[in-house]
Amino acid sequence: MTTKSHAVDQISLYPLRFEPIYQYRLWGGRRLADLLTAPLPGDGPIGEAWLLSDRKDHPSLVADGPLKGRSIGQLLHQWPEQLLGKLAGRFHRFPLLLKFLDVRGTLSVQVHPSDQQTRYIPAGETGKTEAWVVLEAGAKSRIYAGLKPDATADILRQALASRTVADQLASFTPKAGDGILIPAGTVHSLSDVLVFEVQENSDVTFRLYDWDHVDAATGLPRALQVEPAMACIDFKQGKIGPVVTMVDEEKPVLRERLFDCEHFELWRLRAESPFCVGAERTLCVLVCTDGEGQVEHHDTNYAIRKGDVLLLPAVVGTCLCRPHGAITLLEISLPEGP
Repeated sequence: MTTKSHAVDQISLYPLRFEPIYQYRLWGGRRLADLLTAPLPGDGPIGEAWLLSDRKDHPSLVADGPLKGRSIGQLLHQWPEQLLGKLAGRFHRFPLLLKFLDVRGTLSVQVHPSDQQTRYIPAGETGKTEAWVVLEAGAKSRIYAGLKPDATADILRQALASRTVADQLASFTPKAGDGILIPAGTVHSLSDVLVFEVQENSDVTFRLYDWDHVDAATGLPRALQVEPAMACIDFKQGKIGPVVTMVDEEKPVLRERLFDCEHFELWRLRAESPFCVGAERTLCVLVCTDGEGQVEHHDTNYAIRKGDVLLLPAVVGTCLCRPHGAITLLEISLPEGP
């Protein structure tokens, strides 16, 4: 046991790839098969692929290398400083949950609590701010985000009773490339889109309305949580549309900043020539949404292709990405805080 433990301690962290975890959702489809190489299970609707998850019920596992089979939670426990760098000690688990969503139907109208609404957050959980990057938009695509200006709690309750909730929601038709930030407390839904999602590592969701869906797996409607949902809504939050991207760099890589909030930062990187990814003493996650290439670290090449997630531990530092043709990556990092 001591010898095995010593051997593990001698392993140096490296760019880590994780296998996706597929999730049944009644509103899902089968489009994730075109995005990821891991085959979809069965023939039913798959709504989510969890790309990086530090949750006890669905932990992400390293896909290859000396640490194959280890969970992200085990890595964080064994090598907190090497993994998180300057942020080591701040988190008891990996603070983000990364997903691809295939919303073929319509997501329930829902809301998440903020970190401050502790009354509605189970022990060990957090609030849930999230953001989407639209990868594909179908013919019937729609994003609902925020309330219309005159919507009040009373008006919203009346709309629930008359099943006219959509009339009180701000909405727009998305297009591929749009980035949408959904702060906790925002009423939201979406339909007929394929998106990447980054969120706080929380599973606290309150359904306000579910479009009269019946779950084919159970033959029953899904439960609503109207009262906690109403309590968590930020009625001052108005219409939300796509974010305005900021260009931080143009060559050799087009680096666009989409999200910069207290919980996560996200850039979209597009290039055909070699470029740098990651940063010294800072954890970074790469998600490839188009193309393929290699990430170089210590004279070793780590393949990355469409649908892959690659975690660069803080100890890995800056790496060189060599695209094979054109490549598009999402680069996610954790803010250092105040």
